[in-house]
Amino acid sequence: MRTDEFNNTIIPMRGELKELACRLTGDADAAEDLVQEVMLRLWNMRASIDGEGGHRALAFTIMRNLANDRWRHGRYEQGRAATGEPIGDDGTAVEARDEADLVRRIVESLPDLQRMIFRMKEIEGYDSSEIMQITGCSAESLRKNLSRARMRIRQEFVRLTAVHRS
Repeated sequence: MRTDEFNNTIIPMRGELKELACRLTGDADAAEDLVQEVMLRLWNMRASIDGEGGHRALAFTIMRNLANDRWRHGRYEQGRAATGEPIGDDGTAVEARDEADLVRRIVESLPDLQRMIFRMKEIEGYDSSEIMQITGCSAESLRKNLSRARMRIRQEFVRLTAVHRS
């Protein structure tokens, strides 16, 4: 997408994005921050966005995911502030954090396409049609790569946790 196309298609959505952000956050300043972050991400992705209308769904998905991330982070920080420790820290929180770090390392070791598809689908919450549009994969290729990524993550996780528990 060229700069003029971006300015003509993405920038006019700013009002709608701000309205959604206000509903999600309940705070005008936080909403403006979210809109800025969405616009920045869309700008960085402009080379892979085509002008056929998927940009609106992409923008709203990014907005929803960012709002959810900030909400989760806020809950975590509130729990730390109240107790001085992470929420539910009875040893299970430390174990859960270690397991999450292990999964992140496994995801990083995946082949590029599998890693990108897995992140977009499972972490960033993109729809399959959006992922196919961004990556240029067919539905079958997307399904196979996502399945292979999940299977490899599961196998590596079981293998590595079995070694530590033995």
